[in-house]
Amino acid sequence: MTIGDSVTIDRDGLDQLVVVLQENGYRVIGPTMRDNAIVLDELDTPAALPAGWGVHTEPGRYRVYRRADQAVFAHSAGPGSWKQFLHPPHRLIARLDADLNLEAAGDGPTPTPATGSSSQPSQPDRPSAFLGVRGCDMAAIRILERVLGGDAYPDSAFAARCAGLFIVAVNCTEPGGVCFCASMGTGPGVSAGYDLALTERIDDSGHRFLVEVGSAAGERILAELRSHPATQAEIADARAEVAAAAGRMGRSMPDADLRAVIRESRESPQWEDVASRCLTCGNCTMVCPTCFCTTTEDVTDLTGDHAERWERWASCFELDFSHLHGGSVRQSGESRYRQWLSHKLGTWYDQFGSSGCVGCGRCIAWCPAGIDLTAEMGRLVELREEADDGHR
Repeated sequence: MTIGDSVTIDRDGLDQLVVVLQENGYRVIGPTMRDNAIVLDELDTPAALPAGWGVHTEPGRYRVYRRADQAVFAHSAGPGSWKQFLHPPHRLIARLDADLNLEAAGDGPTPTPATGSSSQPSQPDRPSAFLGVRGCDMAAIRILERVLGGDAYPDSAFAARCAGLFIVAVNCTEPGGVCFCASMGTGPGVSAGYDLALTERIDDSGHRFLVEVGSAAGERILAELRSHPATQAEIADARAEVAAAAGRMGRSMPDADLRAVIRESRESPQWEDVASRCLTCGNCTMVCPTCFCTTTEDVTDLTGDHAERWERWASCFELDFSHLHGGSVRQSGESRYRQWLSHKLGTWYDQFGSSGCVGCGRCIAWCPAGIDLTAEMGRLVELREEADDGHR
């Protein structure tokens, strides 16, 4: 078995994959059902996988339902992304006692002693294995690696969590109602960066998974599983299903130069229109797999003898996000929504060389007002074209 080869495993083989990863020292994280949603969490047992569950999504709506089969990965993105395990939403950075004993915190509640005044996080005790990473989320992980792990000053805590990461990707064959990864060039299939990639198939021949090898680490894990070489017919069938899924997306981003449209729409009345609906709650930034902004908070106990510094996710929809010494720069909902969308689809290119949107659709499903950024961009494109026609 070498990189690029394909084999087939059955449903029991998927359970065996979870066990083998655990036996090889990985903390296995994957989808599971909890609180009426398919969320990502550590899997104690393969039985925790959401077999037989699907989801219905539309703007402002997410509902799980029972499927007629026992498919494990026939559901679209849930409320959480893999970002939470690489870039935690709330993290203890350091603790300071009254005797000036400074301790640097790792990823858990127990701090590790600092060396001098350094505050470097500890290495996680086990590497992680992500099971079920879709094409959109694979692209999001690569974006975070560029933003947080690249350039001259990488985030050492982020790098520590990425160390030894094992990725089992999944090719989508059933996109959801708010998915638009095909128009963003990130899915529904995965193309690179994985150790193993699965395509789930259920038909008259049974429940099985085509497994593609993407790395030497993937080879080693796959060698411990019961499998048989995939036939050309099985490979062609799986690829055809993934290709067909691209035509069943619930949404699509307008086919236009989005950077130029946003740049030329700074004074568009559409910003005021969307602001009349937007609650500036920040849900879209919290569920986005690429939003990375953070702030720090210092807290003390009632005696004042102990202080802690915490890092938490921040949102550009927060009034204080743009606070300077004279007050907040972006005080209106209109300006804050424009900032978010302009960065995500425009200036992100200037900073990091790609779009900040991967087309997962989470921000659409989990917006309580049902705001759809593909529709908002479509309207901006229409208004731009109308303005251009008026000047001819």
